[in-house]
Amino acid sequence: MAAVDVIVDNLVALWRIPAVRHNFHWIFLLISAVGSILKELELVPQTYFSSNRNALNVYFVKVSWGWTLLLLTPFLLLSNSSFSRSASFLGRRLLSLAVATTIWYVFTETFFYIEDATGSCFETDGIDVINKEFTSKVSCRRAGYQWDGYDISGHSFILAYSALFIIEETAPMAFLKTASLSALTKTVLNLLYVALNLIVIVWVWMFACTSVYFHDPSHKLLGTICGLLGWYLTYRVWYLKPFSPGLPPQRHPKGLKLHT
Repeated sequence: MAAVDVIVDNLVALWRIPAVRHNFHWIFLLISAVGSILKELELVPQTYFSSNRNALNVYFVKVSWGWTLLLLTPFLLLSNSSFSRSASFLGRRLLSLAVATTIWYVFTETFFYIEDATGSCFETDGIDVINKEFTSKVSCRRAGYQWDGYDISGHSFILAYSALFIIEETAPMAFLKTASLSALTKTVLNLLYVALNLIVIVWVWMFACTSVYFHDPSHKLLGTICGLLGWYLTYRVWYLKPFSPGLPPQRHPKGLKLHT
């Protein structure tokens, strides 16, 4: 597992660089803006990732929140319990998962509602014959027709929000890697940390693919802003207050011997 230790050390060192950590959120606005310009100018050639049937989209992005929770929940439990086994502390930290899931659900349902409220069902791809019998995207598509509404990019939202959420909640690894943990605990934490960083890479890559291949510019920009807003209002505003899940631990675990 020496190779994994080296990878973890390099990743921790990367995320401890102030310029990287403090400016990571801006990369999504930059990618969204540049990608939208490239798409509108048709400067990016069609590739495997220009199809929404590519494997990363079908097996990862479509269930991105599930992947995020699947990997982050055990990491959050294991990492935070290394700092304190207090039920109230762990309960508050687990509440951050519930808050994030609520944000994901509210935003995505709002996007669906807006698309239904602003759209119409068309019987042809040319969008020239309206079928007023169907008043929702689901019923329209089920009948084999085309729905056209204001489609805020759920991909831009969830990929940006999930990546920022993961980076915030994996921050304690900077302290845990020097703590004297059991071999099993350290191994599991290392593997989860590497997997979570790989997922972040996938989310950023697929965010870029969304930006250059899909949606109108305003759809992507608004989805991205919503993702950043969900992250900012929690980790930069609410979680700094006493009555909140609180930020992830920002110091070395008490009572644990540290390696020098």
